[in-house]
Amino acid sequence: PPTGVHAFEVRTIDGGRKRLADYRGRTLLIVNTASRCGFTKQYASLETLYQRYRARGFEVLAFPANDFMNQEPGTDAEIQSFCSTEYGTTFPLFSKISVKGGAMAPLYRHLTRESAFKGDVEWNFTKFLVGPDGKVVACYGPRVDPLSKDVTDRIEALLGRS
Repeated sequence: PPTGVHAFEVRTIDGGRKRLADYRGRTLLIVNTASRCGFTKQYASLETLYQRYRARGFEVLAFPANDFMNQEPGTDAEIQSFCSTEYGTTFPLFSKISVKGGAMAPLYRHLTRESAFKGDVEWNFTKFLVGPDGKVVACYGPRVDPLSKDVTDRIEALLGRS
């Protein structure tokens, strides 16, 4: 059976279901996002990162969440429209979830309680880097831009330098 993040099934932003086991063998950056946050501009960095590494086996998985100061009040349709219109995002967006508290999504319970990076998600745009085996290998706080050298060096190491 799949292990790590690959053990989870999540809802896509258009209402479908997606098994994260489908991403086995790929390097993932799992991010909780929000449309009205000081870090929202990171959508642009996430898209750049996705375009840069996608062909080499990299995916950005964005999980909108309204857990911090009502910064993601929209519906899934509104969020999807915002991301494509304002930032031209092409990476996978998933249905809005909760990343903290009693309503925390099972995937985020795993990321924050069962991975090597235990601890609450501190804010929107916290990033979990997941290796091809489904294990979390790094966690970056909201202030770390997805295009920062720390992040890209680690992604390149996981993808294998060409």
